[in-house]
Amino acid sequence: MSSEDFPTDEPAVVTAGLPYANGDLHVGHLRSYTAADAFNRALGRVGQQSIYACGSDMHGTPVAVNAWQEGVDPEAFALEWHEQYEETFPKFDVDFDSYGHTHDETNTAVTQEIVRTLEAEGYVEERVIEVAWDPEEDQALPDRYVEGTCPYCGELARGDECDEGCGRHLEPGEIEDPVSTVTGNPAEYREREHKFFLVSELADVLTDFLDGLEGTPNARNQPRQWIEEGLQDWCITRDMDWGIDYPATEGTEAAGDAEGGDGAGGDSAATDLVLYVWVDAPIEYISATKQYSERVGADVYDWEDAWKGSQDGGEAGEIVHVIGRDIIQHHTIFWPAMLHVAGYDLPRAVLATGFITIDGKGLSTSRNRAIWADEYLEEGFHPDLLRYYLTTNGGLQQDIDFAWEKFADRVNGELVGTLGNFAYRGMLFADRNYDGTPDAEVSGAVREEIEAALAEFRAAVNDYDLRAIGTAPVDLARFGNEYIQRNEPWTLVDDDPETAAQVIRDCVQLAKACAVLAEPVMPGKAEDLWAQLGEDGSVHDVDLEAAIEAPPAAFDEPTELFEGVEDERVEELDQKLAERVEPAGEGSADAAADAAEAATPNEAAEEATPEDAGEESEEPAADLDPLVEDRISFEEFQDLDLRVGRIEVAEGIDGADELVRLEVDIGVETRQIVAGLKQLHDVEELPGTKVVVMANLEPAELFGVESDGMVLAAGEQADLLTTYEDAEPGERVR
Repeated sequence: MSSEDFPTDEPAVVTAGLPYANGDLHVGHLRSYTAADAFNRALGRVGQQSIYACGSDMHGTPVAVNAWQEGVDPEAFALEWHEQYEETFPKFDVDFDSYGHTHDETNTAVTQEIVRTLEAEGYVEERVIEVAWDPEEDQALPDRYVEGTCPYCGELARGDECDEGCGRHLEPGEIEDPVSTVTGNPAEYREREHKFFLVSELADVLTDFLDGLEGTPNARNQPRQWIEEGLQDWCITRDMDWGIDYPATEGTEAAGDAEGGDGAGGDSAATDLVLYVWVDAPIEYISATKQYSERVGADVYDWEDAWKGSQDGGEAGEIVHVIGRDIIQHHTIFWPAMLHVAGYDLPRAVLATGFITIDGKGLSTSRNRAIWADEYLEEGFHPDLLRYYLTTNGGLQQDIDFAWEKFADRVNGELVGTLGNFAYRGMLFADRNYDGTPDAEVSGAVREEIEAALAEFRAAVNDYDLRAIGTAPVDLARFGNEYIQRNEPWTLVDDDPETAAQVIRDCVQLAKACAVLAEPVMPGKAEDLWAQLGEDGSVHDVDLEAAIEAPPAAFDEPTELFEGVEDERVEELDQKLAERVEPAGEGSADAAADAAEAATPNEAAEEATPEDAGEESEEPAADLDPLVEDRISFEEFQDLDLRVGRIEVAEGIDGADELVRLEVDIGVETRQIVAGLKQLHDVEELPGTKVVVMANLEPAELFGVESDGMVLAAGEQADLLTTYEDAEPGERVR
């Protein structure tokens, strides 16, 4: 991986966490796939060679359990879902350059080759461990065939992850009070031989990797805690007959068939064992890239330059993973450890998305509380509306609440009222008065505005700021609307026709720039606008510089880009959702069912929620203060002047055990504020910290030092309130 700004000379590959071939896609899944697609497209706009590689995850216990419940072969079951995903993703303009699956010959071969290398390098060890066993059925219970109590936090957990509680990865044999999710029988533990990858020996390698890793803060910081706590070696085999067989080593026969098959065989060192799904799943990133290279030719795109570029002294490829935050551990600990030992390049960046809630409640597939991909399209909405909403509704690592009312507000306000309104009114005026683009040069002020927007777009790409990438065309259109309103070309046509032509020429150029900037997040609408401008070719094939190239002289009368969502439509959609959501405790809804139904590793933590377990409401913790009964009005809240601030200076106050004197930049001025932080924070590390300040609090004197404002913090530990994104000092908190 490099630390150079994009574009670089090395090929990039963007991936998204593989969907389990196990169930229908919903908006929770689409968030990461559309984000990865948008980032890959954005890389192309700045001139970076890049492909988008992914595939269906065919293995693992969710697939095996559901296939068993339906009485079908797991391969046939998984292939049916894989084929459905191949049809669904393009409907949302998710444009994979290569989309395979983990059960094909390429991934089987690459996986077994990598595992052989891990073993040959001395990083695989055979150990006797206890695994859950159903004594009545006389069968092993790997992963999600078993549930019980998490040994770390005491919450309900499935066999491989404490998805209801602390979120920790669990090894076979760790879960307490095991129960078979297949039969409901109490389970027992029996000794079995399994293979372990010695991750604990790679702590220094992984620390160095994290030091250079780019992406979202949660993906960079969360793994450090696991390393500090002490890495545990990773069991990479399971007692199953569905998956990729543990590969034969020298002196043993190959296990199972050439493609991983549905049975394990002759390897005496690993009889009846298949590889854990999280071994072969990320390797599909490599396999899909390799298949793309084989299809287009290494002279067009060489997969080894992307994944093994540093092996001969060259530069590593630019590998970017977009994942759900519940699989950070797999992508920042296990995966780079495997890549390092096997001689592959490590990822440049890992971007971990937040989860999706529906109307403020946890998404639950078993209770039908979800917005399904096909349902969204059947309601007649354009895919770009959803892509825009998911990409720009907060920072990438933040959770998003999907509600039809919020969706309608964003569509009506930003897409219809800003972007669509600007493009339509400017181009319509141009068509009716000039039959297209007026014969004039772009003004210097508008050219500067476009160039500034392009510079901000490039910066957003290098900051992995998907929200800024998505809002770029809307921000430019907002400037365009203000520009039209300020210059009023409809009054200039008769009084000052030359200036009127100049204004509309600027507007057409701005519309073209909006089309170029909109392409990553709204590729369909960007292409529509491109065509309305009379441009040749496709907007998908141009780079950012096309935004300042002259548009065609002639184009036809434009049409509205977006349709608004009426209040009555929102009410109708809310009613449909309410009618089909099953109440807690009814239907097939329980935590174990949700865990087995989880359609992608990205969304696994979303699927099993307290509501699914029949816990619609919980008593508040006893140590929390009760809510204040007296309410304030919105007008009273507006009287609070809350500002983003940045601590510039922090020093203790002599004679005060807890007080710290702060100098806080709140944009319009720097305030001196006294806060009780000395015993709860490292004072030397406070400068540079963003905080929230109550700016219109009356000044007070503490220990002889005037305090002009208040820094807000939560709880007894004074957890400082801060901002997720790039809010500048002085911006109001609303």
